[in-house]
Amino acid sequence: MHLLQDPRSRAANDRMTSALPHRRGARRRAALAIRAAVLLGFAVFFVVPLAWLVLAPTKTDYELLTRNPFAVGSFHNVWVAWQGVDGFSNHIFRRWLENSLLYSLSATGITLATAIPAGYGLAFGTFPGRKLILKLTLVALIMPSAALVLPIFLELNAVRLIGSNFSIILPFAFFPFGVYLAYIYYSTALPPGLLDAARVDGCGEWAAFRRVGIPLAKPVVALVFFFSFVANWNNFFLPYVFLSDERQLPIQVGLSDLFRSSRPALALATLVAALPVAVVFVVSQRALVRGLVGGATKG
Repeated sequence: MHLLQDPRSRAANDRMTSALPHRRGARRRAALAIRAAVLLGFAVFFVVPLAWLVLAPTKTDYELLTRNPFAVGSFHNVWVAWQGVDGFSNHIFRRWLENSLLYSLSATGITLATAIPAGYGLAFGTFPGRKLILKLTLVALIMPSAALVLPIFLELNAVRLIGSNFSIILPFAFFPFGVYLAYIYYSTALPPGLLDAARVDGCGEWAAFRRVGIPLAKPVVALVFFFSFVANWNNFFLPYVFLSDERQLPIQVGLSDLFRSSRPALALATLVAALPVAVVFVVSQRALVRGLVGGATKG
């Protein structure tokens, strides 16, 4: 016996079935619109202050208060602002930049010389206390840097280094995040078979690290260099506490002395202070991408 469906019920079912794709499409478009609105909100939140900072040196102090915040001034005002920055306190701005380069590059060099071998040793070494050292590295990694300022100050004061360049370079070189990055990279991206082949060929542990570990670690070296340099360059609190001589200050601390100068000059000084980090990022961008994805696959 065959059951015949009512034509009206069949038409209603057909309408409901045809309406499902439209509803799904409407929900998908609504979700995409919400995501786009959220991303646009974040973009405006971050881009608007940066745009104001870039345009501020092109205007005078009076124009910053009276004109449209995003109005473009003149390059003559940029030159006037630079003269104010460069002539501040007998050209001390240049000295601050030199100090920042000295502290950041010296400490980053020490970090690379210690963090890369340490990460390699934690990844492939078999020695007592290996897991304990790894746990202590993680503890130091999550500990707030401000909590270490007082113990570091007492240690450096005991050896009479407070006020010297080493009181900045040595604490900057302490970078447990670099050790952990190197450990993650070596333990996931470097096949142990390559080291075994090097040992079969007669290489010792140091020779295997030098001939195999270092050449294959270029991405993580760039990664550690970038994060260490940026952290050292932007560090404000430690030099502010440890240094008293104005001519020893890095640029981040020195900018606080420029608050009494004009607003366009302060904005231009801030842009110049951020320029080295931007240059390092652009130069090492490809290596940074390789370093970030280098440990995503094993083998």
